[in-house]
Amino acid sequence: MTNATVLKTEGFQILSEKLGILEAEHFIALIKREPFDYTQWREGLYKDVPLDEYLTAADNFRKSKAK
Repeated sequence: MTNATVLKTEGFQILSEKLGILEAEHFIALIKREPFDYTQWREGLYKDVPLDEYLTAADNFRKSKAK
């Protein structure tokens, strides 16, 4: 398991690459400011993704980390 500092750094890096620095900061501010139920959010996150696509993506991620 990745330690908290590395996880935060990598997470912000990914957000910044995908959203840009300004939008990544905005996203983090929204998460910190509003009441947030991670479990409820997570349950609906991939509801429209077919299971086989989700499993393939998870397997590819696992393989990429094993290198």
